[in-house]
Amino acid sequence: MFTGGFYALLAGFLAAVASSSAKLSLGADYLKGVCESGLRVWGEQRRFRQPDETTACDWLHIPLRLLCGGLLFTCNAVMWTFLAKALRYSSSSTRTTVTTTASNFVSSAFLGQLIFGETQIVLWWVGISLTFSGLLVLQRASPNDRARKEE
Repeated sequence: MFTGGFYALLAGFLAAVASSSAKLSLGADYLKGVCESGLRVWGEQRRFRQPDETTACDWLHIPLRLLCGGLLFTCNAVMWTFLAKALRYSSSSTRTTVTTTASNFVSSAFLGQLIFGETQIVLWWVGISLTFSGLLVLQRASPNDRARKEE
């Protein structure tokens, strides 16, 4: 079937999707803005609107937020399943942790760019690189490996 590393990569990606879903469901009126721009592009292009007139986005963003909340819980449940499989099929729990964390950070950066238009500054990438370096040092010095060498 699949290796522990593949499951760890999927778990990290799903954790990033879950956090993006939480930001969409609980964040500011991002979904309402996306809805309004989508309606402007796809058909509701009236120039003169009454000040008290409501659009579909005034109520549509609520089900969209609930949908994102459901996606949050679904992604978290599947992520825990993949993490458990990664731990089962991997030779080292430290390796699984390093892979999941790396996948989560990189996926979060790309999803933030794609969905929210966020840009990561050089300092963020330096911090992530230092975090990865620390995780790799922990992985290299894991007690499992030392116990195997002594046998």
